[in-house]
Amino acid sequence: MRKHGLAARRSLGQHFLFDLNLTRRIARAAGDLGRGTTIEVGPGPGGLTRGLLAEGAAHLVVVERDARALPALEEIAAFWGRERLTIVEGDALELDLAAMGTAPRRIVANLPYNVGTPMLLTWLARPDAFETLVVMLQKEVVERLAAAPGSAAYGRLSVAAQWHWQVRRLFDVAPSAFSPPPAVVSAVAELRPHAKPLAEADAKTLERVVAAAFGQRRKMLRQSLKSLGGDPLALCAAADIDATRRAETLSVEEFCALARVVSARRAGV
Repeated sequence: MRKHGLAARRSLGQHFLFDLNLTRRIARAAGDLGRGTTIEVGPGPGGLTRGLLAEGAAHLVVVERDARALPALEEIAAFWGRERLTIVEGDALELDLAAMGTAPRRIVANLPYNVGTPMLLTWLARPDAFETLVVMLQKEVVERLAAAPGSAAYGRLSVAAQWHWQVRRLFDVAPSAFSPPPAVVSAVAELRPHAKPLAEADAKTLERVVAAAFGQRRKMLRQSLKSLGGDPLALCAAADIDATRRAETLSVEEFCALARVVSARRAGV
């Protein structure tokens, strides 16, 4: 960082990680890195990049939008071998990561706090494209990803993730591990796609149903689902769900049941 005059920018949500023991631990969580392509988003000066290469990443693609970090990444490529490390300058939100390298693909990233969740939602929609996702986010976000029905953290993000993915919260990372230290504790999550979704549903309809239910999460379904149009009591009855329940008590499968009823009624079935 001194050599290249780098300093973390708040506008980019940057908090750099350099402890090689910690970065190698994150790398190991992604499984066998010797197959296919490992994709790292937001490598910055390359702390996690070095951990991934040290743990045997055969082909690592790093995507970095901050041009200031590119010279540092070029030094890492020169040391570890340019055939192993490919540097892509660009915004990961605007790039098709599923087209990078060869399968199987996995994403490993210390995600910027300001855009981490939107990035993750993009990848969650492609369970066919990635073997695993290992991401570091705010602890609160990871808790929401992994939350079970009935818990305070369970919500829209939980359903979006768990419909297609098995989510595991691996370990927390203290602010002191970063430069500069963030104001919150971070956590690492592992997401692996289910062989098939937990239940059948149209993705856009499921998103509408979940958004309506959690939009008024303190209210019973008979009230919160009114925004979908039609009679929420009849909707719940058709899905065999008690309309006096609240959103946070429903399983992913029950949300899918509601979505199937909404889809069927729209189709006139």
